[in-house]
Amino acid sequence: IRCSCVRMPGLNESSDLSARLRLAREAALQAGHLVMRYFDQGVEVERKSDNSPVTIADREAEQLLRRLISDAFPDDGILGEEFDEKPGTSGYRWILDPIDGTKSFITGAPLFGTLIGVEHGDECAIGVIEMPALDQRVFAAVGHHAWWQRGDAEPERTHVSAVDRLADGVYLTTEIDSFAERDASSIHERLEAAAWFSRTWGDCYGYFLLVTGRAVVMVDPVVSLWDTAALYPVLKEAGATMTDWNGRETYRAGEVIATNGHVLEEVLAIFQDSA
Repeated sequence: IRCSCVRMPGLNESSDLSARLRLAREAALQAGHLVMRYFDQGVEVERKSDNSPVTIADREAEQLLRRLISDAFPDDGILGEEFDEKPGTSGYRWILDPIDGTKSFITGAPLFGTLIGVEHGDECAIGVIEMPALDQRVFAAVGHHAWWQRGDAEPERTHVSAVDRLADGVYLTTEIDSFAERDASSIHERLEAAAWFSRTWGDCYGYFLLVTGRAVVMVDPVVSLWDTAALYPVLKEAGATMTDWNGRETYRAGEVIATNGHVLEEVLAIFQDSA
């Protein structure tokens, strides 16, 4: 496994958290390699009950992640997008999205990722965003900074941009239609008008751009827990904010406003004025 084990300042290398962070990084890398065997190969696409797409790559990647986690930490719980939840007794729960951005994956766009979050108690304490087609990843443990690794290079600390006006920054979302589903199209239109420019480089790639300083706000009207849990520690440790549409810090709301912190008040004002 090509996983450079950067030492996390203040994180005991023999601690439960450190051991789970190492596994999360290694497992995400392995799952990414598996997914890439199917990428751009014309895999068959099925529809789930909610009409969202799923492929053999999604299912096999999650099965691999579950095996790796259960072998290493059999008492940990596991919640994933594709299979039933496995209860645990250790106080740790892994939250998995084997391919975040399946629509990108099936259309040959490289902007999909594997997400692994590890909850401890009431907080997601570990997050990994693996971008296999880009051979890049970001990861974090709460209290120990966010790190960005490109290819085989040593991981480096990453942080949000210092841009303090929407007019100078990039606004991202996943699907414009999802605003209409919530009768909130005016919010998207106002964010788009206020920003320097906007793109639908969505799913986890949008948050990846935020924590590596290349966007200032990412908004998703509809998300699931496996979409957001892994993002929270990375965003927090990179200096970003992650809130619901009312500005309350959370990754459990089923909706997200993520910002570089400097534009949060400007973004929230748009939401309040559009209510």
